[in-house]
Amino acid sequence: MADPARFGGAREPHFVRSFERGLAVIRAFDAEHPALTLSEVARTCELTRAAARRFLLTLVDLGYVHTDGRLFRLTPRVLELGYAYLSSFTLADLAEPHLERLAAQVGESSSLCVLDGDDIVYVARVSAGRIMTATITVGTRFPAHVTSVGRVILAHQADEEIDARLARADLRPLTRHTLVSADRIRAELRRVRRQGYAVVDQELEEGLRSVAVPVRDRDGEVVAGVNIPVHAGRNSVESVRRDLLPQLLAAVARIEADLCVAGTATGRTRAVAPGAATGRGPAVTPGTGTRR
Repeated sequence: MADPARFGGAREPHFVRSFERGLAVIRAFDAEHPALTLSEVARTCELTRAAARRFLLTLVDLGYVHTDGRLFRLTPRVLELGYAYLSSFTLADLAEPHLERLAAQVGESSSLCVLDGDDIVYVARVSAGRIMTATITVGTRFPAHVTSVGRVILAHQADEEIDARLARADLRPLTRHTLVSADRIRAELRRVRRQGYAVVDQELEEGLRSVAVPVRDRDGEVVAGVNIPVHAGRNSVESVRRDLLPQLLAAVARIEADLCVAGTATGRTRAVAPGAATGRGPAVTPGTGTRR
C-alpha cells in the first residue's frame, strides 16, 4: 500500500505535492488490494474523499484506472510508466540468460537487484519455486539493509553514505534473527566488503537464507547484486557457502564479462548504485567469514 508518511516533512521549493499524491494513489493498489473503493484510497493516501476522487477520475480519464462506479482498478496501461526504464535497462537483459543457467545448475531461484533509494528492487528474476510467503516479481522491493543483495551493494558505498542510510533506516526486527543495531549492521557490511559476498540467515523471513554477490561494471563500480535464496531447513549456512557460492560467483563473472563487452558501464547501470566503491576488492574465498 502507499506510504502516507511520504506526505510529511519539509520539501524543496520545486516539489510538486499534487504530483506526489497522484503517484501515491497509483501505488495504493497492489497484489493484495487490486480493487479499492474511493474511501479506501482516501484513507490509504491520507487524502480527503474529494481529493481522492479527483485523482482517481483523472487517472480514469488518462486510461490508467478503470471503475465500475464503486471499485477502482489499475489498467494494463500503467505498465507504460515502467516500460521505458525496463526497456533501456540492458543490465537486466544481459543478466537473464545467466540467471537462467544459474537457477538450472543449483535448482534454486536467482535474481538481479539494484539499489533504489534505501530499498533493493528486483529487475530480473528466474524462479525455481516459491520459498517466501511474499510473491517475488520484477519490481518487488525490500529494505536493503536486511537483505543479502542489499548488503553487497551497501557494503561498497562510502562509510558516510552507509551512516546516513542507517540513520534513516527502520531497524525494527522482521524476525527474531534480524540485526537491529546500526553498529552490528556496520560490522556486517565491513565483513561483506572484505569477503566479497553476503549471507543473510533468516533476517528477512523465518526459514529463508540467502547468499549474494555484487555485480561490477567495467569501471569496477558495484551496480547491482545477484542472490540465491534457499530454504533454511534444506540448506545450512555452510552448505550455502560450499555448494551455492562458487556457482553464484561464476554466474556473476559471466554477467560482468558481458557488461564489459556491451559497454554498459555508463548511464543507468551506474546511476542505480551511487557511492559504490571502485576496484574489484579482495579475492573471495568460500567458507570464510562464517556468520552465526
